[in-house]
Amino acid sequence: MAVLDLFAQPDAGDLDELDAYSRTVSGVAERLIPSVASLRVGRSEGRRQEGSGSGVAISADGFLVTSAHVVAGSSRGSASFSDGSDYELEPVGSDPLSDLAVVRAKSGALVPAVIGDADGLRVGQLVIAVGNPMGYSGSVTAGVVSALGRSLPTRDGNTQRIVDNVIQTDAALNPGNSGGALADNRAQLVGINTAVAGFGLGLAVPINATTKLILGALIKDGRVRRGYLGIAGGTKPLPGPLAERMQRKEAIEVLEVLAESPAAKAGLRAGDLIVAVDMAPVARAGDLQRLMVGAAIGRPVEITVLRNHRSLTVKAVLNELT
Repeated sequence: MAVLDLFAQPDAGDLDELDAYSRTVSGVAERLIPSVASLRVGRSEGRRQEGSGSGVAISADGFLVTSAHVVAGSSRGSASFSDGSDYELEPVGSDPLSDLAVVRAKSGALVPAVIGDADGLRVGQLVIAVGNPMGYSGSVTAGVVSALGRSLPTRDGNTQRIVDNVIQTDAALNPGNSGGALADNRAQLVGINTAVAGFGLGLAVPINATTKLILGALIKDGRVRRGYLGIAGGTKPLPGPLAERMQRKEAIEVLEVLAESPAAKAGLRAGDLIVAVDMAPVARAGDLQRLMVGAAIGRPVEITVLRNHRSLTVKAVLNELT
């Protein structure tokens, strides 16, 4: 290769693509950075602030969403924004089983992020992360959606849960990014960064119908009530003729029914295929978990199942997941 080749100018078409990419990332950053705060939290009165992370403003009147593990056990904190404003925080509600929490700035008008829908994401799509890794506020990284449908194990005391449909991205995430924003190319909030799983691999809790219900419950009640059915299950494709008759391709296969659970009392069996709950179609565990958020505890729900290729309906009275 000639020395002059090292200094050759890129093709004009390549420059156009690079310029378009840069304009997209910088445009998202400009719109989103004012909505992302650096959080500092303390665990008890009289002690220095011990934790840090990020938070995203979701309303002008002070509400921010962050990761539950960022504010776990905190009794006080503050939020600092890119314009230099600094607000004292008060806890609103936390849900360790989704790793989401809501806090509120006690004064000031915030710039809320535009809420998107992660269910529309595709693998390979451009995403931009904004947060405060290592204390460097307003840091922006870009990457792609590496995978969808990942699972994130969470725990609240003795209760374990799997957060389904977690977003995997290669946008660089570091300690302090937790609770920060993951946005699409339209600067819409599609995820809350939650974990650094390894080099070049980060995870974000999706913003979708389920998490919107969770955030609404946290703002309204400070906690999330979930119905408990008592099954272990997974997605199973329906055979062609059955899929055509039911007008759906998948159902939730009951793999295990826990003893003395609402499912057991209702007569559900291993091998049953759950296709609907209270007439709402379900096909994945995430569908069932969404319906359990804010479910009417103690009220019978109708569960439509396929058993030996026959459709039947059972009624289960949900307990509250504690």
